[in-house]
Amino acid sequence: MHVAKFTFNPFQENTYVVHDSGDAVIIDPGCWDQAEREELEAYLTQNALTPSRLVLTHAHIDHIMGCSWIHDRYGLLPELHRLDLPTLNGGERTAQMFGIPYDPAPEPNRFIAEGDVINVGDDELKVLFVPGHAPGHIALHSAKDDFVISGDVLFKHSVGRVDLPGGDMDTLVSSIREQLFPLGDTVKVYCGHGPETTIGVERRSNPFLR
Repeated sequence: MHVAKFTFNPFQENTYVVHDSGDAVIIDPGCWDQAEREELEAYLTQNALTPSRLVLTHAHIDHIMGCSWIHDRYGLLPELHRLDLPTLNGGERTAQMFGIPYDPAPEPNRFIAEGDVINVGDDELKVLFVPGHAPGHIALHSAKDDFVISGDVLFKHSVGRVDLPGGDMDTLVSSIREQLFPLGDTVKVYCGHGPETTIGVERRSNPFLR
Protein backbone atom coordinates (compact mmCIF):
# COMPACT_ATOMS: atom_id res chain seq x y z
CA MET A 1 0.00 0.00 0.00
CA HIS A 2 1.30 3.44 -0.95
CA VAL A 3 0.78 6.68 0.98
CA ALA A 4 1.06 10.04 -0.77
CA LYS A 5 1.00 13.26 1.25
CA PHE A 6 -0.06 16.71 0.07
CA THR A 7 0.19 19.82 2.25
CA PHE A 8 -2.67 22.17 1.46
CA ASN A 9 -4.45 25.41 2.40
CA PRO A 10 -3.41 28.25 4.75
CA PHE A 11 -3.50 25.86 7.74
CA GLN A 12 -0.80 23.65 6.15
CA GLU A 13 -2.98 20.57 6.52
CA ASN A 14 -1.82 17.17 5.28
CA THR A 15 -4.12 15.44 2.81
CA TYR A 16 -3.41 11.78 2.06
CA VAL A 17 -4.04 9.44 -0.84
CA VAL A 18 -3.66 5.79 0.17
CA HIS A 19 -3.66 3.42 -2.77
CA ASP A 20 -3.09 -0.15 -3.89
CA SER A 21 -3.67 -1.92 -7.21
CA GLY A 22 -5.21 1.17 -8.81
CA ASP A 23 -7.71 1.74 -6.01
CA ALA A 24 -7.36 4.94 -3.98
CA VAL A 25 -8.86 6.32 -0.78
CA ILE A 26 -8.65 10.08 -0.27
CA ILE A 27 -8.26 11.11 3.37
CA ASP A 28 -8.90 14.62 4.75
CA PRO A 29 -9.07 16.65 1.53
CA GLY A 30 -7.76 20.09 2.40
CA CYS A 31 -7.34 21.29 -1.19
CA TRP A 32 -8.99 24.70 -1.29
CA ASP A 33 -7.88 26.43 -4.50
CA GLN A 34 -7.52 25.47 -8.14
CA ALA A 35 -3.77 24.84 -7.99
CA GLU A 36 -4.13 22.43 -5.08
CA ARG A 37 -7.00 20.61 -6.73
CA GLU A 38 -4.98 20.23 -9.91
CA GLU A 39 -2.03 18.88 -7.91
CA LEU A 40 -4.19 16.20 -6.34
CA GLU A 41 -5.91 15.34 -9.60
CA ALA A 42 -2.58 15.12 -11.44
CA TYR A 43 -1.26 12.57 -8.93
CA LEU A 44 -4.35 10.42 -9.31
CA THR A 45 -4.21 10.62 -13.11
CA GLN A 46 -0.47 10.01 -13.45
CA ASN A 47 -0.69 6.93 -11.25
CA ALA A 48 -3.84 5.60 -12.96
CA LEU A 49 -5.77 5.67 -9.70
CA THR A 50 -9.53 5.47 -9.27
CA PRO A 51 -10.71 7.08 -6.01
CA SER A 52 -13.32 4.86 -4.38
CA ARG A 53 -13.87 6.48 -0.96
CA LEU A 54 -13.47 9.85 0.75
CA VAL A 55 -12.67 9.43 4.45
CA LEU A 56 -12.37 12.11 7.14
CA THR A 57 -10.39 11.56 10.32
CA HIS A 58 -12.45 14.47 11.66
CA ALA A 59 -14.36 17.43 10.28
CA HIS A 60 -12.47 20.57 11.26
CA ILE A 61 -12.50 23.12 8.45
CA ASP A 62 -8.89 22.60 7.33
CA HIS A 63 -9.55 18.90 6.69
CA ILE A 64 -12.76 19.27 4.67
CA MET A 65 -12.14 22.17 2.28
CA GLY A 66 -11.93 19.90 -0.76
CA CYS A 67 -14.97 17.70 -0.06
CA SER A 68 -17.29 19.60 -2.40
CA TRP A 69 -14.79 19.55 -5.28
CA ILE A 70 -14.07 15.83 -4.83
CA HIS A 71 -17.77 15.11 -4.89
CA ASP A 72 -18.17 17.12 -8.11
CA ARG A 73 -15.09 15.58 -9.74
CA TYR A 74 -15.24 11.95 -8.57
CA GLY A 75 -18.76 11.50 -7.23
CA LEU A 76 -17.60 10.64 -3.71
CA LEU A 77 -19.38 11.61 -0.52
CA PRO A 78 -17.51 12.09 2.76
CA GLU A 79 -17.44 9.32 5.35
CA LEU A 80 -16.78 10.13 9.00
CA HIS A 81 -17.67 9.17 12.55
CA ARG A 82 -21.23 10.08 13.48
CA LEU A 83 -20.09 12.26 16.40
CA ASP A 84 -18.31 14.65 14.03
CA LEU A 85 -21.34 15.32 11.82
CA PRO A 86 -22.23 18.56 13.66
CA THR A 87 -18.70 19.83 13.00
CA LEU A 88 -19.00 18.98 9.31
CA ASN A 89 -22.35 20.74 9.10
CA GLY A 90 -20.86 23.79 10.81
CA GLY A 91 -18.11 24.18 8.24
CA GLU A 92 -19.64 27.17 6.50
CA ARG A 93 -19.98 29.08 9.76
CA THR A 94 -16.39 28.27 10.70
CA ALA A 95 -15.12 29.44 7.31
CA GLN A 96 -16.93 32.73 7.78
CA MET A 97 -15.23 33.18 11.16
CA PHE A 98 -11.83 32.77 9.50
CA GLY A 99 -12.83 34.84 6.46
CA ILE A 100 -11.91 32.10 3.99
CA PRO A 101 -13.85 30.80 0.98
CA TYR A 102 -15.51 27.42 1.40
CA ASP A 103 -17.89 25.33 -0.67
CA PRO A 104 -20.02 23.40 1.85
CA ALA A 105 -19.29 19.68 2.03
CA PRO A 106 -22.10 17.39 0.89
CA GLU A 107 -23.89 15.19 3.39
CA PRO A 108 -22.11 11.90 4.14
CA ASN A 109 -23.35 8.68 2.61
CA ARG A 110 -22.22 6.52 5.52
CA PHE A 111 -20.74 6.77 8.98
CA ILE A 112 -17.54 5.09 10.14
CA ALA A 113 -17.30 3.35 13.50
CA GLU A 114 -14.52 1.91 15.62
CA GLY A 115 -13.40 -1.47 14.32
CA ASP A 116 -14.59 -0.90 10.75
CA VAL A 117 -12.28 -1.99 7.95
CA ILE A 118 -11.71 0.19 4.90
CA ASN A 119 -10.52 -1.83 1.93
CA VAL A 120 -7.88 -0.32 -0.34
CA GLY A 121 -7.26 -2.62 -3.28
CA ASP A 122 -5.98 -5.86 -1.75
CA ASP A 123 -5.07 -4.15 1.55
CA GLU A 124 -7.05 -2.65 4.38
CA LEU A 125 -7.13 0.09 6.98
CA LYS A 126 -8.65 -0.52 10.41
CA VAL A 127 -10.60 2.30 12.06
CA LEU A 128 -9.54 3.34 15.57
CA PHE A 129 -11.65 5.69 17.69
CA VAL A 130 -9.40 8.42 19.12
CA PRO A 131 -11.44 11.36 20.48
CA GLY A 132 -9.98 14.28 22.39
CA HIS A 133 -9.11 16.72 19.61
CA ALA A 134 -12.56 16.29 18.08
CA PRO A 135 -15.48 14.27 19.46
CA GLY A 136 -15.66 11.89 16.49
CA HIS A 137 -11.97 11.66 15.64
CA ILE A 138 -10.72 8.43 14.09
CA ALA A 139 -7.32 7.12 13.03
CA LEU A 140 -6.58 4.60 10.26
CA HIS A 141 -4.13 1.76 10.90
CA SER A 142 -2.42 -0.57 8.45
CA ALA A 143 -1.05 -3.56 10.34
CA LYS A 144 0.45 -5.01 7.17
CA ASP A 145 2.40 -1.89 6.22
CA ASP A 146 3.07 -0.68 9.78
CA PHE A 147 1.62 2.82 9.65
CA VAL A 148 -1.21 4.87 11.09
CA ILE A 149 -2.83 8.03 9.77
CA SER A 150 -3.45 9.91 12.98
CA GLY A 151 -5.17 13.09 11.85
CA ASP A 152 -4.73 15.79 14.49
CA VAL A 153 -4.37 13.46 17.48
CA LEU A 154 -0.61 12.89 17.52
CA PHE A 155 2.13 15.03 15.98
CA LYS A 156 5.90 14.90 16.03
CA HIS A 157 6.74 15.97 19.60
CA SER A 158 3.25 17.38 20.08
CA VAL A 159 -0.44 16.51 20.28
CA GLY A 160 -3.64 17.99 18.88
CA ARG A 161 -5.11 21.14 20.38
CA VAL A 162 -7.98 20.71 22.80
CA ASP A 163 -9.36 24.26 22.97
CA LEU A 164 -11.90 23.69 20.20
CA PRO A 165 -15.49 22.47 20.82
CA GLY A 166 -15.42 18.86 21.95
CA GLY A 167 -11.73 18.93 22.84
CA ASP A 168 -10.44 17.46 26.10
CA MET A 169 -6.82 16.84 27.08
CA ASP A 170 -7.45 13.85 29.34
CA THR A 171 -9.49 12.17 26.61
CA LEU A 172 -6.83 12.94 24.01
CA VAL A 173 -3.99 11.50 26.09
CA SER A 174 -6.07 8.40 26.86
CA SER A 175 -6.75 7.91 23.14
CA ILE A 176 -3.04 8.06 22.35
CA ARG A 177 -2.00 5.76 25.19
CA GLU A 178 -4.80 3.22 24.76
CA GLN A 179 -5.27 3.19 20.98
CA LEU A 180 -2.04 4.35 19.33
CA PHE A 181 0.78 3.28 21.64
CA PRO A 182 -0.27 -0.41 21.61
CA LEU A 183 0.22 -0.47 17.83
CA GLY A 184 3.97 -0.77 18.44
CA ASP A 185 7.06 1.43 18.41
CA THR A 186 7.91 0.75 14.76
CA VAL A 187 4.60 2.10 13.45
CA LYS A 188 5.04 5.17 11.26
CA VAL A 189 2.68 8.03 12.07
CA TYR A 190 1.34 10.17 9.24
CA CYS A 191 0.13 13.32 10.98
CA GLY A 192 -2.56 15.84 10.07
CA HIS A 193 0.05 18.62 10.12
CA GLY A 194 3.82 18.58 9.96
CA PRO A 195 6.29 15.74 9.37
CA GLU A 196 5.96 12.01 10.01
CA THR A 197 7.12 10.38 13.21
CA THR A 198 6.90 6.95 14.86
CA ILE A 199 5.04 5.62 17.86
CA GLY A 200 8.36 4.77 19.52
CA VAL A 201 9.75 8.29 19.17
CA GLU A 202 6.60 9.82 20.65
CA ARG A 203 6.36 7.28 23.44
CA ARG A 204 9.91 8.13 24.53
CA SER A 205 10.18 11.87 23.90
CA ASN A 206 6.81 13.57 23.41
CA PRO A 207 6.67 16.17 26.23
CA PHE A 208 2.86 16.00 26.40
CA LEU A 209 2.86 12.25 27.02
CA ARG A 210 5.49 11.71 29.68
